[in-house]
Amino acid sequence: MDIKNFLNNSKATKEFKESVNDFLNGGKSDLIKYNWTAPRVKVERTLTKIVEELQDLPISKVEIDGSSGCEYFRGTAKIWAEEELSIDFEWNCLWKAEEEGYKDYFGMPDQIRAAREFGYDCFKKFNVLEKV
Repeated sequence: MDIKNFLNNSKATKEFKESVNDFLNGGKSDLIKYNWTAPRVKVERTLTKIVEELQDLPISKVEIDGSSGCEYFRGTAKIWAEEELSIDFEWNCLWKAEEEGYKDYFGMPDQIRAAREFGYDCFKKFNVLEKV
């Protein structure tokens, strides 16, 4: 599933849903904050996981502080809903390739295949830490 399907089924605020659609179309919003070095595709994967996991909450704002490498995007996200939540996350296509037993031509974990087949769903860790 993609983020639009999760958004349609979520209790996120109308303004947040509009902000996500703006983000998907290359725009910016005060309701979705992330560090400028974060690749947009990895921010989108993180937003997708947030909306999927927290679909019963009226999400009104998300702030993602993540660092990115070739095979990972990890950090924390602050979520504003009825209460503020903090999420500790790590998206990792290398881990997913190893978990699935995917190997490339050279016998190494096939990260590209894992990322392509699982998309946003390569989260090794996605934990609600605490109420902020």
